[in-house]
Amino acid sequence: MTDGGCAITVDRLVEDARMSGDLVQLAGDVTYYVTAAAGACGGALLARTQDQATDATVRLGQRFAQRIFGVRAEGEEVPEPLADVIDDPDDGDSQAALRKAVRKVLAADAELAAQVQQWVQDAYKTGVVMTSGMRSPAVHTNHGIIAVGDGNTFRR
Repeated sequence: MTDGGCAITVDRLVEDARMSGDLVQLAGDVTYYVTAAAGACGGALLARTQDQATDATVRLGQRFAQRIFGVRAEGEEVPEPLADVIDDPDDGDSQAALRKAVRKVLAADAELAAQVQQWVQDAYKTGVVMTSGMRSPAVHTNHGIIAVGDGNTFRR
């Protein structure tokens, strides 16, 4: 189909939509890890030192942040969306702004997006479990009941 002299194929539209959806999911995954690391590391998130990041989720979040936003000296200015999450990791609006910033960086660099996607897949395989939201269970393997909410009762 053509529109104003621009040829657009259906395959291209489908591929763009798929890639856009993939990037949205990937940016969401990355934002979860970076937010966890921001809460744990604070202003040292982009500093090269990783000694303080002992938790696997925090280490991975710090790795994502450094790869996407660059390594900075402790105390050096960080990008605003990241600074806002460092200031208040629980603020949903700040997380959304960070997710958008991450998605833009990944959309602009296919090689980086592929590398980050591989890191996320590796994290899933090694058991780095992520969860989001109030009362969200984080489980790698479950052989029993998971109940969230109030007033649950179980009978044997």
